[in-house]
Amino acid sequence: MATERGTAWLRHSDLRPTRQRVALASLLVGDGQDRHVTAESLFAAAQAGGEAVSLATVYNTLRAFCDAGLIQEIIVDGSKSYFDTNTTDHPHFFWEDEGRLTDAPSDQIELVNLPEAPEGMEISKVDVVIRLRRSRAR
Repeated sequence: MATERGTAWLRHSDLRPTRQRVALASLLVGDGQDRHVTAESLFAAAQAGGEAVSLATVYNTLRAFCDAGLIQEIIVDGSKSYFDTNTTDHPHFFWEDEGRLTDAPSDQIELVNLPEAPEGMEISKVDVVIRLRRSRAR
């Protein structure tokens, strides 16, 4: 079932469904749930499932999935990338203590008064990442 879902997901793009792409797509969407992964966590899941893929292949495949519009990249701290299978515009929580990214309720956030884009430019997207950490006892 997971392989069929992964293959069908790939068919929504112009990407050729290679064995490695199907394997990684199946891990990403095979259970029908949206998820947030890093290249390293997807690589570990692939290894645990007995898939013979290199970390470089995982990075390249995630980039290809992003370029095809199948996933979106969320950059945290300017260097750590998470990949989200939910490509709709929505906010995220970043759990600092756990290094985890989850969806935040979009109905509880309102963006108002965005700055005007510089001349000749337009705003294409606004990413909202709300950083969380355990409260310090007082």
